[in-house]
Amino acid sequence: MPNWTLCIDTSAGTTVAVLQGGEVRSEIHFPESMKHAERIGDAIAQCIANAQIAPGQITNVVVGRGPAPFTGLRIGIAAAVMFAEGAGAQLFGVSSLDAIAKAALDKQTDSKLPLLITADARRSENYWALYSGQTKNGAPVLIKGPGVAKPDALAEKFAGQKLAHTDIKINAVDLGKVFEAQLLDGTASHNVEAMYLREADAVAPKVLRDFGKKVSG
Repeated sequence: MPNWTLCIDTSAGTTVAVLQGGEVRSEIHFPESMKHAERIGDAIAQCIANAQIAPGQITNVVVGRGPAPFTGLRIGIAAAVMFAEGAGAQLFGVSSLDAIAKAALDKQTDSKLPLLITADARRSENYWALYSGQTKNGAPVLIKGPGVAKPDALAEKFAGQKLAHTDIKINAVDLGKVFEAQLLDGTASHNVEAMYLREADAVAPKVLRDFGKKVSG
């Protein structure tokens, strides 16, 4: 019997899926980028219920590592870690950009062109990664990145190169498909460390003593 895999990504909206082997059994997607904490618990519970299994039947948990802004990404990773511990499931991490690349490469008509993936990074910037085809089992092959850059800087970086490009949205189903391909390739990773690529939007205030000022109290 194929393993049951719970897939979670909060790098943009909240997207959750349950796969049995490579077959999709349920999926839920919320596009809002600011309600991860409110959505994630119910989305996981509903997705598992829709797959008509018990939480303890989940054998693998796959979570998107970003890149993405700090707050949303850490909510998804924390939920994945807690669920895996509670269910006794194995925990794996996949780049969220790899999942977007998988969806695009599966549809790409000219597989000889390198594929540039971009995603909204806020602050008028884009996350990016460049891919060249897929492994024999269908995992995207990363050749440059991931990185973060202004659109003009990104255009300059790849000026003169003929590339395919997509900025489609992340989907937990595609995250699971990347994992299944990596599992067959022997490259599936237990690393779930978040990829932020830059400092968090919210930073702690500097202590006044750093400026040689007296602090009261």
